[in-house]
Amino acid sequence: MRNTCLGLVLGLFFLAGCSVSKKAEKSYANAEYDVAINQYQTLVKKNPRDPNLNYRLAEAYKKSNKIGQGMPYYRAAIQNGIDDEMAWFEYAQSLKAVGKYEDAKDALNDYLLKASTPSIKKLAEDDLASLEKLDLLKDRESYYRVKNLETVNTPAAEYSPVYNKGDLYFTSNRDGGKVYKATGTGFTDIYSVKTRGAVVDLTSLKALDPIINDPGVNEGSVAFSPDGYTMIFAKGNTGKSSDAEQINLFFTRYRNGRWSTPRPVNVNEPSSWDSSPAMSPDGTTLFWASDRPGGLGGSDIYSATLNNRGRWVDIRNLGPEINTAGDEAFPYMAEDGSLYFSSNGHPGLGSMDIFVAKRQGGAMRVDNLGAPVNSEGDDFGLFLFNPTRGFFSSNRPGGKGDDDIYTFVNDDPNLKIINFHLAGTTVTPGVTGTDEILGNTKVRLLDEKDDKLISETFTGDDGSFNFQVFGEENYYLVAEKPDYFTTRIDFSTVGKTPDRSTLTELITNVTFETKIRLEKIIMQKPIVLENIYYDLDKDDIRADAALELDKLAQLMRDNPEIEIELASHTDDRAPDDYNLDLSDRRARSAVRYLVSQGINASRMVARGYGETQLIIKEAQTEEEHQVNRRTEFKVTKYDKSKFIIEDEDQPGSLQDDEFDKYFKRGNGGEQE
Repeated sequence: MRNTCLGLVLGLFFLAGCSVSKKAEKSYANAEYDVAINQYQTLVKKNPRDPNLNYRLAEAYKKSNKIGQGMPYYRAAIQNGIDDEMAWFEYAQSLKAVGKYEDAKDALNDYLLKASTPSIKKLAEDDLASLEKLDLLKDRESYYRVKNLETVNTPAAEYSPVYNKGDLYFTSNRDGGKVYKATGTGFTDIYSVKTRGAVVDLTSLKALDPIINDPGVNEGSVAFSPDGYTMIFAKGNTGKSSDAEQINLFFTRYRNGRWSTPRPVNVNEPSSWDSSPAMSPDGTTLFWASDRPGGLGGSDIYSATLNNRGRWVDIRNLGPEINTAGDEAFPYMAEDGSLYFSSNGHPGLGSMDIFVAKRQGGAMRVDNLGAPVNSEGDDFGLFLFNPTRGFFSSNRPGGKGDDDIYTFVNDDPNLKIINFHLAGTTVTPGVTGTDEILGNTKVRLLDEKDDKLISETFTGDDGSFNFQVFGEENYYLVAEKPDYFTTRIDFSTVGKTPDRSTLTELITNVTFETKIRLEKIIMQKPIVLENIYYDLDKDDIRADAALELDKLAQLMRDNPEIEIELASHTDDRAPDDYNLDLSDRRARSAVRYLVSQGINASRMVARGYGETQLIIKEAQTEEEHQVNRRTEFKVTKYDKSKFIIEDEDQPGSLQDDEFDKYFKRGNGGEQE
């Protein structure tokens, strides 16, 4: 009887344990991480040596933004034989989050002795290399002064400060209403407060309209258009299992004293996390973070360009110079083109550090801002009030609560900012021979070294464009529009940088001007190739002719939608048959050269016309004969279906009419 009772008791205990375990797994699967923490803690107390339960508890802490508290459970999982090698890497991250850098190094070194998963081994090696650089970061001289913005912060979370038209906007869960089960705190809303720099008028503090803030949904980081009347912000996480992982970007317009109904931005990826938006100073580029498929790590930073229809197009990942196998988020572009962002994948002092990426000499350089801006905690969401002052967020020790907003001042005595701009116009030859404006044209700025895209824009009706460029670099400008030849010109800032020692102002603006001329594609219209010369009675391509044919090869690469006839002509000072044969050989020689430069032979036809198409019928001088001895091409086929200037069918919703009109009228603001 005693054994029977004991078996019954053990059976009930087992069933109860299974019930708790299933509940914990369900909570974790539904992204209710704070709920899962309490449930896993109960299980771990009863089974302290279970490696999987300890690891799951540690991961729940990490996913609720408390990775430091997960540290002892990662350690317990490893000590009790966890199979998942990722536990070692996450353990090192938790040690870094509490400032135990040497212990993090030891953990990574121990793991690398037994590592067998290449991807995790690479993460560990990179992280160890980052830790080895910590002393350099700590010892580097810093001119930053940092201060907690105590008048705004509370024991709750305040983060992602953005200044706009006299107001400081930020995100907070200070309301303390309905609990978000992932973190165990309230849902976040967007707030604003009047401020002059760091001087805050707390009496003006208010949550944004209910049309923006939903009590059962998390609202996140915000970004504003240059005129301050269009806001893009993150919204998602209702707490329901059906959409627990989905965060999207929305936009709204301020008109008639209120914000309009938010609409989705057309860059959102279904079932992905799209958040922390930022706009370039001119409002033509959107940056944001996303964990969509195809990235380089957890979350990557992406960009999109505003076209002339008010849609964000040409979505692209910023690539391995910015993004890593870790997480990158909270981008912000300054007036000088510097891109600030937060990352736990680049060498840093803690979990998330703030970095700045600047182009220098044709390459992107990424630097950690160092202490005191960065700490062992999460540091993120930087915004510049002006070139020497700004705001950022941090959950570092010593704050008033969870995430706090901090202000900073940069006292660097040698800080001299030079803003380079390239202003231009797209034109086309008019019927009278003078240039006419060619509006609604896509213009791309490319690195001359490798044709890598740096920036792109669409000209308005006035044909104007403006790019941020950088000192001591060489570029290509490529303009494209349906029914016109895609045209490429070069531009350089090499040798044009002012001597910094002579500058007396904090900010110096340097603007260059250029013009891109696009020719309309007219079928069968001959276009003469200048300076294509051949030696007497020869068809060999001379070096000077090769230079000109290289330009045609580039035109063919830039215009894959065209096929051409390449024609050679002679003067009339030899027999007809001889001239016809010579011109045919010269035309075929030119086509062979273009094929050697990578142009598909099927796109070209060689034809010699001899003296049958003289421009000057009775040429007398050598100059007149030279006019007749010409090489030219004409377009014989134009397949417009191959001309892809943008993807009109990108996933996501269209912008509404008001947003479309706003951008078409040139970012003109609407007064309250």
